[in-house]
Amino acid sequence: MSNPGEFSRSMITALPADLNSEQAISLRRTIQRFPEEAIYVYSFKENRMVYADGWEEVLGYDDSEINMLSIVDITTPEYKPFSFELNDKALMFIMSRTEELEKYSFTIELKKLHKNGVAVPLIVRVGVFRSENGRVTEIIGRNQVSHRLRLGKVMQYAAYGPEKAEFEEELNKNLFHYYAISQKEKEALAMLAQGRSFKEIAHELNVTQSAIEKRIIPLYKRFEVKSLTHLVTFAYENHILP
Repeated sequence: MSNPGEFSRSMITALPADLNSEQAISLRRTIQRFPEEAIYVYSFKENRMVYADGWEEVLGYDDSEINMLSIVDITTPEYKPFSFELNDKALMFIMSRTEELEKYSFTIELKKLHKNGVAVPLIVRVGVFRSENGRVTEIIGRNQVSHRLRLGKVMQYAAYGPEKAEFEEELNKNLFHYYAISQKEKEALAMLAQGRSFKEIAHELNVTQSAIEKRIIPLYKRFEVKSLTHLVTFAYENHILP
């Protein structure tokens, strides 16, 4: 599938959750929701949302009407292509795994449109909620409003799980053509901005110097900069570094 978001869309429906179901009632008792956070649980077995909470507070949608397709579609235009492709590549990777599935998740910083048309900055985390016989059956999404989030033109994301390095490497390989940066790349860049050498960073992170170079050198081409000073300046100007 060549169009960003096509893989994810092929796996979801527009069916909202039945909030009066036993499953939804049970999830409401067991899943903690924080202020200004909207949560969903989507079931691939039932091909529908099975739980939703907090959506009216965060984006103006009633919990009984929000569905997976609408959540995808209300991403603001500047973040849609990257968000769509990240969802595709991350889900493809997770779906290819069969062990410790509940430990896999990924995050992305973006904006979604409130029902009133206002863009809301969010930190979105999507992870495996349940699995059966080595297959993902449910995913959970947590969408947290972040008033301090200063989003520049660079998309920021992170991957987590037992094979985190491979997971993030797969995302980096597929998403390099976007103005995007992974948590692993950002970590190394922050240390360089503090004046540390590649060797010092490698020692602290317990990896090879070559591994650190592979995190940083591609950023020159990706962000069209020609020096480390320029790269660090670019990172500050685009809110990659605080």
